[in-house]
Amino acid sequence: MVAVERLTRRFGTFVAVDAVSFAVARGEVFGFLGPNGAGKTTTLRMLAGLLEPTEGRGTVAGFDLATGTESIKRSIGYMSQLFSLYGDLTVEENIAFFSGLYNVPRARRAERRDWALAMAGLADQRTRLTRELSLGWKQRLALGTAVLHEPPVLFLDEPTSGVDPVSRRNFWDLIYALADRGTTVLVSTHYMEEAEYCHRLALMNRGRLIALDRPAALRSGMSEPLLEVRTDRSAKAVEVLRGSEGVVEAGMYGRAVHVTVSDATAGPEAVRRRLAAAGVAVEGLERIEPSLEDVFVSLVHASGGVAAG
Repeated sequence: MVAVERLTRRFGTFVAVDAVSFAVARGEVFGFLGPNGAGKTTTLRMLAGLLEPTEGRGTVAGFDLATGTESIKRSIGYMSQLFSLYGDLTVEENIAFFSGLYNVPRARRAERRDWALAMAGLADQRTRLTRELSLGWKQRLALGTAVLHEPPVLFLDEPTSGVDPVSRRNFWDLIYALADRGTTVLVSTHYMEEAEYCHRLALMNRGRLIALDRPAALRSGMSEPLLEVRTDRSAKAVEVLRGSEGVVEAGMYGRAVHVTVSDATAGPEAVRRRLAAAGVAVEGLERIEPSLEDVFVSLVHASGGVAAG
């Protein structure tokens, strides 16, 4: 449903997306994970026909990015973190507006309206002003309006930013239901728990694709040993360890410290000695399996770190 080869976008001398290639199957939930400025949104905007690629080629829903942008726009749904809803319209009025915008056949508009209201759980709130809804309800309504025309491809650009964890999980239940019916979903996120929900993940940094695989495969593919250090001076421990010989990366993980080392045998004792020399008492130290966040941090570090600004 989506295939790109060496997709590139420049703004003057700045390369926002640098020779990115991937393909996405029908019914797949495909995630883009990366720090701010990694190129996630720019990539989605090119795929949605909103931004012309500087170089490279690709297709979305069978239409060429260079020659079929209008056809692509008619074949996709797009939802951003701002939700694109009108606060001074009622729930039902927003649905009616987007039905017209997406050219939903008049004979089907009532059916699609009722579907969107039921999906969002807003059937008894249809006359309420949209600005009065909670963020979670706005999110579900925005998703409903984005797929009123039943597009084969749906783009979600950080759609759960600022939404509480329960609403976020409910939202993902809806995404899975759409994917089960054959909708291809491309979603950008910076939430690690959301990234775990994706069938496959594209990790981006500095405009480049630095990893592409299933979340479980990404975790198992981390080669450097990972240690968890427990101490009552976690911030000090990170300061001491970061940049030390044999330490690849160190960072806070809740109240613990996760330390990636280059040597599984010598690493633990070297970490203990370094902390002891700095007066940081170690309450516990063990090797652990990496989380997706650990993998992400490791790969970003290996690819030059987060871009300044």
